[in-house]
Amino acid sequence: MVLRVYNTMTRGKEEFRPREGKKVGIYVCGVTPYNYCHVGNARPYVVWDVFRRYLEYKGYEVFHVQNFTDVDDKILARAAQEGKTPGEIAEKYIAEYYADMDALGVKRAHFYPRVTEHIPDIIAMVQGLVEKGYAYEVDGDVYYDVGRFAGYGKLSGRSLEEMRAGARVEVDEKKANPMDFALWKRAKPGEISWDSPWGKGRPGWHIECSVMSHKYLGEGFDFHGGGVDLIFPHHENEIAQTEAYTGQPFVRYWLHNGFVNFSGEKMAKSVGNVITIREARQEYSGMAVRLYLLSTHYRSPIDFDLEKLAAAQKGWERLQNAREGMEQVLGRGDDLPPQPPEGELKERARNLRDRAGEAVTKFVEAMDDDFNTALAIGILFDLTREINSFLRQPVATPGEKAALARAREVFQTIGGVLGLLPAPEKAAAEGLVNELLQLIIDVRQEARSRKDFALADSIRERLGQLGIILEDTPQGIRYRRK
Repeated sequence: MVLRVYNTMTRGKEEFRPREGKKVGIYVCGVTPYNYCHVGNARPYVVWDVFRRYLEYKGYEVFHVQNFTDVDDKILARAAQEGKTPGEIAEKYIAEYYADMDALGVKRAHFYPRVTEHIPDIIAMVQGLVEKGYAYEVDGDVYYDVGRFAGYGKLSGRSLEEMRAGARVEVDEKKANPMDFALWKRAKPGEISWDSPWGKGRPGWHIECSVMSHKYLGEGFDFHGGGVDLIFPHHENEIAQTEAYTGQPFVRYWLHNGFVNFSGEKMAKSVGNVITIREARQEYSGMAVRLYLLSTHYRSPIDFDLEKLAAAQKGWERLQNAREGMEQVLGRGDDLPPQPPEGELKERARNLRDRAGEAVTKFVEAMDDDFNTALAIGILFDLTREINSFLRQPVATPGEKAALARAREVFQTIGGVLGLLPAPEKAAAEGLVNELLQLIIDVRQEARSRKDFALADSIRERLGQLGIILEDTPQGIRYRRK
């Protein structure tokens, strides 16, 4: 089976062929850290986290780069509003970004370059574009001349003439062409700035990603990602800048995720229709938000719906309950019990083992088809139902335990690639909690055996207040979370 991805550049699915053996380079446009992240902001980082995990699962060596735009008009405005420096604003919201992504189970990128750390590199590329005739300077501002780049519009599928006809750009008499865009902006009074051959100023928006992706991933790297709103102008301009500068193709595969809409419009701070990650987590777990975002194919829009988010919360709790149920039977170790001869397997054990094997095959098929997380999640929940059904009867024989262990192995693999099950260190911490819960349950059972029903009822009531429900099963008392 081969991985096929939808390439925005070619408008079709293509077989993924890495530039260099089993090495994969990924660049994802990061946030401008001037405010808290909302659910729409989080979508590209959640989906690219899964893409990376799946590539690693398939044996690729991934290098994932994601920038921070830590100097921008929005940061400058926020700094003036709060009476802080732009650097203080950026640091505050970068820390908040990390906290939000940690809650959503997003692995850290391998590198987070910042604009302010790459000013000399940016100046060098701008200067190179001027020297090659692709850019011009006017009174301290430097603009890219889109008319000089023959391929302008190839990503968005629009010709320069069509863009001019439909342009809604601010009139700037300095520009030779209304579609030209700033590479370097002359500093305004009191504004953060750096020395350059054109006087004091700061970078334009688009140049930063060209510089940082080229510096850390080289020419023709594998994947570039972001939301569909970045196709034009940001990614179109990145292509124009980088290919004019290097003379080589910029990126092999462009992948863009759909919007998260709210009340019929794209969720955006400028519109004021946002639900921040912080707000969502007041009622729902970060994993529920993650599950919600992955339950729709990444290229399709999501219409934000609190009822669906609540359903995602219940769904994630079902996954947790299944994991804990298996742990109570098998323990926390990952070693598979010895597989008994086929003839000694009961039919239900054989069925569970076979369903687990089928789940792996279906999961890989789903993810190989343009990272279809929606289908992959359905496969995970189908397996979860099989596991829960199996656990409703005693799991006593070696064959039954071996089948359940195989199902757990597949469950953890799929859930791990989707990022819906905790990392080993978190699982260890949760394992300790589970052991303490089991200890409390054992104390309650001893109280009941002594006919100390008041203590037993009190323990059950207190556990219920903490969201832990005790259930009688053929294998004894089990617990689950509300």
